[in-house]
Amino acid sequence: MRSKPYMLALFLLAATVAMGQAEERHTSHADHLEHHFDPKESALRFDDPARDLWQLPDRVIAELNLKSGQIVADIGAGTGYFSVRLAKSNASPKVYAADIEPSMVSYLRERAAREGLPNVIAVQAAADQPNLPEPVDLILVVDTYHHIGDREAYFRKLTTSLTPGGRVAIIDFKADSPEGPPKEFRFPLEQFKSEMGKAGYKLVAQHDFLPRQQFLIFEVAGPSS
Repeated sequence: MRSKPYMLALFLLAATVAMGQAEERHTSHADHLEHHFDPKESALRFDDPARDLWQLPDRVIAELNLKSGQIVADIGAGTGYFSVRLAKSNASPKVYAADIEPSMVSYLRERAAREGLPNVIAVQAAADQPNLPEPVDLILVVDTYHHIGDREAYFRKLTTSLTPGGRVAIIDFKADSPEGPPKEFRFPLEQFKSEMGKAGYKLVAQHDFLPRQQFLIFEVAGPSS
């Protein structure tokens, strides 16, 4: 039988290797955090019912004030936490659930079929654009803004994917949130306004009811803005 010190050393080595493998799943860049997610593992965290207590999805969707017949894009949709809720809301919009991870896109497609939601369409996004098939009335970006590189170029290009009067809603972690990305990727309000302003947007609403996240809504700025 192996000695206890040997088994402890083996356990610590395995734990160190596992942590190293996990760390390889994300890469920090100067302006964004590149991260890769496994859908089955992510679903346990993203769709944990306990998340509802601080994410307040029903109130978020109510504040979006969607109308019947409108089209929404959920960029960085992940496992569909918001995509599914949007599709089931009273407005019953068409929802493009876009993600850059092929495994997530497959998961989204399977989940939409499993839950009988033909108004959820999974979209394979690219790192520099969401590849939306048509203009949308609302773009929702939840906990994804800090993962996007060259955000000025990304969101400037995105203006062509909005209908006239279309909006971009951004929800991302506050500096004092008990969870979220590393501190350097938790941006202050002024950074959101500055980056989105350079991309051609103006802030039109700011909601402060989310305990862990900022909730900002932008529209394309007019010529005189």
